[in-house]
Amino acid sequence: MGILKGVLTFLFVLDALAMIGLILMQMSKHGSLGGAFGGGGTNTVFGRDESRDPKRTATSWLALGFIGLALLLSMLPDF
Repeated sequence: MGILKGVLTFLFVLDALAMIGLILMQMSKHGSLGGAFGGGGTNTVFGRDESRDPKRTATSWLALGFIGLALLLSMLPDF
């Protein structure tokens, strides 16, 4: 059980670091003050089309893995 918990902890830390890096790589087109008032040069009428953004999809999958690993690690007994 100790080896399994060690491997899951390693995957958990790796997932967390990958998610941190991916979130920091995402640059918002509306990051400045002008973007708050609609002056950000949008791609569509209502803003940027985020459904096609692969970074957002990868972030969602990494977040799902993070939550799953956290729940799994919390249920494993401590030895």
